[in-house]
Amino acid sequence: MSERVIPLVDGRLAPLAAHIPTQPITADGLLTDGLGRPLNDLRISVTDRCNFRCNYCMPKEVFDKDYPYLPHASLLTFEEITRTARLFVAHGVRKIRLTGGEPLLRKNIEVLIEQLAALRTPEGQPLDLTLTTNGSLLARKAKSLKDAGLKRVTVSLDGLDDAVFRAMNDVDFPVAEVLDGIEAARAAGLGSGAPGHSLKVNMVVKRGTNEHEILRMARHFQGTGIVLRFIEYMDVGATNGWRMDEVLPSAEVVRMIHAELPLVALEPSAPGETAERWGYADASGRHDPAQGEIGVISSVTQAFCRDCNRARLSTEGKLYLCLFAEQGHDLRALIRGGASDEDISSAIGAIWQGRTDRYSELRSTLAPESGTAKRRVEMSYIGG
Repeated sequence: MSERVIPLVDGRLAPLAAHIPTQPITADGLLTDGLGRPLNDLRISVTDRCNFRCNYCMPKEVFDKDYPYLPHASLLTFEEITRTARLFVAHGVRKIRLTGGEPLLRKNIEVLIEQLAALRTPEGQPLDLTLTTNGSLLARKAKSLKDAGLKRVTVSLDGLDDAVFRAMNDVDFPVAEVLDGIEAARAAGLGSGAPGHSLKVNMVVKRGTNEHEILRMARHFQGTGIVLRFIEYMDVGATNGWRMDEVLPSAEVVRMIHAELPLVALEPSAPGETAERWGYADASGRHDPAQGEIGVISSVTQAFCRDCNRARLSTEGKLYLCLFAEQGHDLRALIRGGASDEDISSAIGAIWQGRTDRYSELRSTLAPESGTAKRRVEMSYIGG
């Protein structure tokens, strides 16, 4: 057995200053980065805490009872988050996803959802407002989330075998309670069923751990209206002990399912969509909408950097331009330092215009990291 080394690195250190450009950048909804990619999707982390200890995200060896979580005063308030989100919307953001940690641990999260649900695009349209959760609190919160204005949820679930699931979350949480949460979300209407707007379940596939659950998961969610997405195990952060030999390529997942449940390729539901869509086929080989679809997210083997339109705002107001970023830009200093909306908006515009990140495309060309190399931010800090 190979030795697992977990670097003890705090990804919250050394933010980059967010500078106000000399020449204001007008928010016209057409902002693009250094590679011509628009800004359409904002992910907002509302807490760095989680009640699971999944080894690919928050391994217990690092995130133990002595781990120094952020004090409440460091977190952006709901009003600060909403103010910042409004500025992003003016630049072109049409979708906001709340993440964590586990976002449902943030007290009174429904208040924030109400505030964000009231935002409108320059064309007067509501935002696509969604949330990613481990599902542990969803059964009790689904209705209040829907009533507050949340459109849909994505639930992380890495298998149906209770022993496997308890081992992966590493806090002995039963799979049945997550399934109850998914059913509560569906009953509450958190997902319209339209392409790109369905209730989703994400399964991180880690070779040697849960690949035997792939077909069982596919059969369980087939025909339910819930879209199951398989995610390649990614090298996010510095604490999950990632190894390439633990990655099961999405192409293998598709082949495995297709051999038992025939699939047909589907078109993307929206520009910049990260998941490759596959529909269940009928006897004639055409997609049967009643049987639904799956998705595969292949950041390791099929990079989608060229279409990435996402920005990430950490729980303490740092703006990250890539899931694999090493540093974030400190917007909180401007927000709490008296900067005007115009100044903060211009700073956001300048940061995005300077973006050239494409880590996944370059991964294979990068030198192996040493213990003193810069470390990427943790997924638990900025969300997936």
